[in-house]
Amino acid sequence: MHKRFRSLIGFIFFSVILFSLLTLQSCAKKSEEVADKEEDKKSQTISFEMPEACRGCHPIIFSQWQASLHPVAFIDPLYWAEAELAGKEAGEKVRNFCHSCHAAAATMLETIPADATKASPLAKSGVPCDLCHTITKVKKIGNKDIEVETESGTKRGPYKDSYSPYHLTEYSEIHTKAEFCAACHNVYHPTNGLPIENPYGEWKESPYAKQGIVCQDCHMTPGPQVTKPNPGQVAVGGPTREHYYTHSTIGGNIFITKLLGNETGYQIAAERLRSAAKIEILDLKKNDNQMTLKVKIENIGAGHYLPTGLTVMRQMWVKVQVTDSRGQIVYLSGELDKKGNLPDDTRIFNTVYADKNGNPTEKVWEATKILKDKRIPPKGYVVEEFNFSIPTGSKGPFKVYVGLLYRSAPQHIVDKLLKDKPKVPVIEMTTLTRTF
Repeated sequence: MHKRFRSLIGFIFFSVILFSLLTLQSCAKKSEEVADKEEDKKSQTISFEMPEACRGCHPIIFSQWQASLHPVAFIDPLYWAEAELAGKEAGEKVRNFCHSCHAAAATMLETIPADATKASPLAKSGVPCDLCHTITKVKKIGNKDIEVETESGTKRGPYKDSYSPYHLTEYSEIHTKAEFCAACHNVYHPTNGLPIENPYGEWKESPYAKQGIVCQDCHMTPGPQVTKPNPGQVAVGGPTREHYYTHSTIGGNIFITKLLGNETGYQIAAERLRSAAKIEILDLKKNDNQMTLKVKIENIGAGHYLPTGLTVMRQMWVKVQVTDSRGQIVYLSGELDKKGNLPDDTRIFNTVYADKNGNPTEKVWEATKILKDKRIPPKGYVVEEFNFSIPTGSKGPFKVYVGLLYRSAPQHIVDKLLKDKPKVPVIEMTTLTRTF
């Protein structure tokens, strides 16, 4: 009896444990189902119209948006190749993190397939009109931490007297602030929080912020820097406003605009780059066969650092060429080699990241810290000094060329990522020539 009693107690104890485990598993499953249903319910309350729905009433705005990089943010071939590599090396979570801004509306409703050709039309529209004009709140700066409201069909913007027979309208103060742009254009590493792109932070500490000049004042007006007022109509039949914001929103990307045949976007980017900086020769002297050249490079037109954005990719550098009376080169710095790459001793302005082992890396998903950040702040400047020897037999007068050059990406990275290896265009931001 005693043994059977102990067996019975053991059986009851085992049954209770088993029942508890099954109950917990069932509860966990139900919790997951509730969470899934809540997520489904949330996605069902969000829906976005395709950009073409806006064209009829906003033809000018629509054509400006088409000239921007927003509609090609997802189908940009260099972006896609980089995102694919990130997915292979760091996992789907990292790739989807990239897509969250480059397919900004679609990722709020769906998971982007690994095969880009199978992505939805909404994903391929990149950053559509309806995403920006349904934002109600920027919860925090960076990584697209936003709230949208689409159920009512209300479109939000910077005008207090808007009216439309097609949709409801509402004034939105956030649309007039730099924080609106910072929602996507500031990017922090998804696992370690390292700043990958920080134009908002750079602007926040600049004289422009203190003067109340925001992103929209430069990037949503017709010319480089602040070009206001810009009179015109936002919508067909709407009032002629003293000022309206353009939607080309181009920065300095002369590569993808050129690659995709977007000549309007390319010209806007080139114009902005040519208005951003100034070069000045501070000192130029010759002592026997030794020459000293001091050059001042000043950021006169950008409300953020030069360069900005994904600065591990951007390249801005100083080129110096000195020729003698016969046109022979006696000194050269910052000249691309035959493969389109820069020499190691080039005076370059960019950011260099380190991986977990402390080695330099151009792959932002590997970045754990910043090794070097040499750039020019808004209204700031740097001085570069060049010392070199003049070859025996070279005679003056000598001609000195100094140029500040820029390209959107290094050629060697493009060669690795894109099969056809298109040539990355280089633009002279500003130049100066002296003879002595």
